[in-house]
Amino acid sequence: MTWGRNMNIRNCKDVGLLVRERRRALGLDQRELARMVGVTRAWVIQIEKGKPRAELALVLRTLTALGLVADVREDRSRTGRQGSEIDAAIDAVRRKRE
Repeated sequence: MTWGRNMNIRNCKDVGLLVRERRRALGLDQRELARMVGVTRAWVIQIEKGKPRAELALVLRTLTALGLVADVREDRSRTGRQGSEIDAAIDAVRRKRE
């Protein structure tokens, strides 16, 4: 796995692989990562195995601890659309807050 490039995450096992490979690349063991995130080593083990029902906030905290950024994009090859409905919805919510 090459760091510093985009990676398509399609399922929980992909997230687990990403976490494990990045943790190892940083020279961290599971206990160290667990301490950084504020979870147990057992939780890290589960997420690295692709636990499908992991709490999103903890997954995002884990990615942050590993120096990774989640960037959600629309897969236009699947929707066949040129515009982004997601972007339009987010913009509408932001305008309401302003």
